[in-house]
Amino acid sequence: MFCNQCEQAAGGSGCTKVGICGKDPDIQSLQETLIYGVKGIAAYAYHAGQLGKTDEQVDAFMHEAMFATLTNVDFDLGRHLELVLKAGEMNMRAMELLNAANTETYGNPTPVTIPTGTKAGPGILVTGHDLLDLYELLKQTEGKGINIYTHGEMLPTHAYPESRKFDRLVGNYGTAWQNQRTEFDDFSGPILVTTNCVMLPKDSYKDRLFTCGIAGVAGVKHVEGRDFSEVIETALSQPPLEENVTGELSTGFHYTAVLGLADKIVEAVKAGKIKRFFFIGGCDGAKPGRNYFTELAEKVPDDCVILTAACGKYRINAAEYGTIDGIPRLIDMGQCNDCYSVIQVAVALANAFECGVNDLPLSLVVSWYEQKAVAILLTLLHLGVEGIRLGPSLPAFITPNVLNVLVDKYKIKPVGDVDEDLAAMLAGN
Repeated sequence: MFCNQCEQAAGGSGCTKVGICGKDPDIQSLQETLIYGVKGIAAYAYHAGQLGKTDEQVDAFMHEAMFATLTNVDFDLGRHLELVLKAGEMNMRAMELLNAANTETYGNPTPVTIPTGTKAGPGILVTGHDLLDLYELLKQTEGKGINIYTHGEMLPTHAYPESRKFDRLVGNYGTAWQNQRTEFDDFSGPILVTTNCVMLPKDSYKDRLFTCGIAGVAGVKHVEGRDFSEVIETALSQPPLEENVTGELSTGFHYTAVLGLADKIVEAVKAGKIKRFFFIGGCDGAKPGRNYFTELAEKVPDDCVILTAACGKYRINAAEYGTIDGIPRLIDMGQCNDCYSVIQVAVALANAFECGVNDLPLSLVVSWYEQKAVAILLTLLHLGVEGIRLGPSLPAFITPNVLNVLVDKYKIKPVGDVDEDLAAMLAGN
């Protein structure tokens, strides 16, 4: 492979350019950002497509983005920045598409509190993001005496009316994806992986792990065509789970449910009972420093409301936050794609207060971990949202020059000291 600028072997001693294949490092940075963003857009579009929803503009943009990056046809920095922001626009369309697909199929989510841990009897654990896979499993386990548990980003499934019709959907087990090697080891039944949030399994549970759809792991059985008969047979052959209910979690605050509280929320803000809203969520991971989000949530004053979404919620959702005039202080809006709901609520509040979103008493603290997190961040930038705090560290592929653009234009900030950041946010900075 040769550098298309200096015509020397890329990365070799004759290559005089900086960056992968001799690209300008800032263009390379934006291309990497775009590719990560497109990965997230593709995931949302795929799930929507499984439910019969497609968008020609989203599909065409993914072609455009791949052509502009992987084929090295464009070396204009400004055009790449435009494409990156366009990715945010297209991701908004993809999230809207998936929201419509989910709600038209399963109904509008409503708030629900569910038990965590396990019940006595055979069980199947479902992780990932694909609601259709879980729904089909629920239908196929009818009359089998098998309890179904959600894990990770499947937790919000409990909020959809069509899913709640199945009494065998009994609760949530475990937390975020990066803890699965311990949590799956302790779960005696089979585990069904519906999307890419899967770690290489331990031998101790590898024979109980199944993938389906686009997910796959070497040496693990893959389910074709959503025929879950082998998963069900495995559940019935394994030692039954023991009764071990460990607590409860709340979820399901879709924007339609939150907007039902809009009058109460606006009244509470005007009365000074709610001083500020914090969005604390995003994609979780194992990197040191993510306890920042837990500590921040713990220190948010009692007269503030915390919004959350995606698997980053597991850093904060086990605590008891109470209510303000009947309004929950912790509002879990769902999966990562349900950041669409967060945006809808922010826009509605801005309209109610006759101001811009950036003028709301709202601070966004986003837990970052590539792909969908990038896509959502680009959507916020496309919408002109400023002052986002991003952590636990900034993406490695962001060069100083690109970072300067983000800081200058959008006031993006890396997370720092919790107490200092909290004081600044409470002051509106």
